[in-house]
Amino acid sequence: MKNNEQGPGENTGGKSRGEATRRSFLKTLGVAAATVPSALVETKAAGVAAPQYLNLVKSHASTSANGKVRLALIGTGGMGIGDTQTAVMVDGVEMVAACDLYDGRLRRAKELWGDGLTVTKDYRELLERKDIDVVINATTDHWHEKISSDAMRKGKHVYCEKPMVQKVEDGHTLIKVAAETGKVFQVGSQFASSIIIAKAKELLKAGDIGELVFAEAQYDRHSAMGAWQYSIPPDASPQTVDWDTYLGSAPKRPWDPLRFFRWRNYQDYGTGIAGDLYVHLLTSLHTITGSKGPNKVYSSGGTRYWKDGRDVPDIQLSIYDYPKTAEHPEFNLTTRSNFVDGGGGAYLVRLVGTEGDLSIGWDSLTVRKNKFPKAPGMSVDNFPKDQKDLFVAQYNKMYPATSEMEGPKEFKYTVPKDYKGDRYEHFVNFFNSVRDNKPNIEDATFGLRACGPTQCGNMSLAQKKVMSWDPIKMKIGSAT
Repeated sequence: MKNNEQGPGENTGGKSRGEATRRSFLKTLGVAAATVPSALVETKAAGVAAPQYLNLVKSHASTSANGKVRLALIGTGGMGIGDTQTAVMVDGVEMVAACDLYDGRLRRAKELWGDGLTVTKDYRELLERKDIDVVINATTDHWHEKISSDAMRKGKHVYCEKPMVQKVEDGHTLIKVAAETGKVFQVGSQFASSIIIAKAKELLKAGDIGELVFAEAQYDRHSAMGAWQYSIPPDASPQTVDWDTYLGSAPKRPWDPLRFFRWRNYQDYGTGIAGDLYVHLLTSLHTITGSKGPNKVYSSGGTRYWKDGRDVPDIQLSIYDYPKTAEHPEFNLTTRSNFVDGGGGAYLVRLVGTEGDLSIGWDSLTVRKNKFPKAPGMSVDNFPKDQKDLFVAQYNKMYPATSEMEGPKEFKYTVPKDYKGDRYEHFVNFFNSVRDNKPNIEDATFGLRACGPTQCGNMSLAQKKVMSWDPIKMKIGSAT
């Protein structure tokens, strides 16, 4: 009922934003919490003034004000371990229990968090404990709704890894359960709490790139781990893994270690590239723009290199149509992920406006400004002389030459060296919501609006047709 999510950038060789830098930094920090600077540094680019600090996030000194939070982890794989190691960096958070379906990961949990840690293969045992306040649900996608709903009904707050659900209808269930129980439910797509994303939102709202017309995002990889070829422990067997429980609602099959330890490669348990990676990209875009989502999705791709029995693509491209709303103008988004990128892999979210563009990398944000000149220019060399002279005279009268100051055309922002990362910020937001009973940054409705369109993309790829998505009602349909 709770397998291990071994996701990108956590003991897998993949990346999440700035993960290579962040991993070494977190090793230095250990589990000690420290104050995160409320700043994103503006670095010098062509013609940019001296660096300055921008106050974007508040101090986290208050995170321990309302007492200790006791945490249990369900799904002790790479992502679950990474989440928990980050969570216990927040003041007042204590790790007390872990659950997994593979014996080896229960032993690993004790190695990480002490022999006194409670471990079990049955997540329901943890939900019965009155001394557990919060659970991290880092299981396979097909278990997200069931375990999260059960946890909230038992009085636990939930931090659930992305994508929030495998199927859209399960998302509506989670929205309902969160509302009925009043428990904090936060999706673990940490870019929603990124200092870089916050700055991008500020710049877009300020009109730094004019009116948004287009966005593009890419998440390319070139490694076996990045393509979900996760390592399989030598003792993996039906004796060490509770295979029947793991299958849950998925079709019944004989024991297969690939389907357990490399589950992202199979539609029965995961959501492929779209659910794993595009959810991050849409989370970033929706946070920056305030959008509720697209209304049409088209996707294409295939399995070009990793012919290892997987039934999900290793390259996928999608196009999303975003309608005009009160939050933003009409625009289009393209996404791309390629797991056999001979160029070495790349990450980018780029918003293009009428007067500039805004590009987000692993740990930086670059804004380029190119305003349209007031004078449109002339193409009069093919005019006869009399017409050319007349046109130039009229043009100079309409657009008289003036001297204007020119500002920098490019600004680059980077995170401070002691920034603990987006995931740490995301857990700070989550625990503040738990302690103070206030709205969290990425609730179930936001989560469904980020993962619903990616399910549309998977359906479009399979059915070779455009899919429609109602971003308000959060429903899938076929586009006419």
